Amino acid sequence: MSSYTFSQKIITPIPPQKGSFPLDHEGYCKIPMIKYMRCLHTNKNDNNKCREDAKEYLGCRMENNLMSREEWSKLGFHDVDSVEEDKTTKNT
Repeated sequence: MSSYTFSQKIITPIPPQKGSFPLDHEGYCKIPMIKYMRCLHTNKNDNNKCREDAKEYLGCRMENNLMSREEWSKLGFHDVDSVEEDKTTKNT
């Protein structure tokens, strides 16, 4: 006997556009992830209010090779690159 009925559609999984997104089995980024999830919960899933926590979490993932290193602007942090560049030019 088959495991699905005639009205069900067969779903074929689609891989992510940028390749795999490894799970953090070792818990390297567990604290930043919890911080980000709490921020989302307290702000009713408004991620604009949790941008700093998201940046910290993504930075942790990049540092621990859990995702490929990307420019912040490609991850939606267009204003971050200009602010960090201003800091480096003022320090020199």
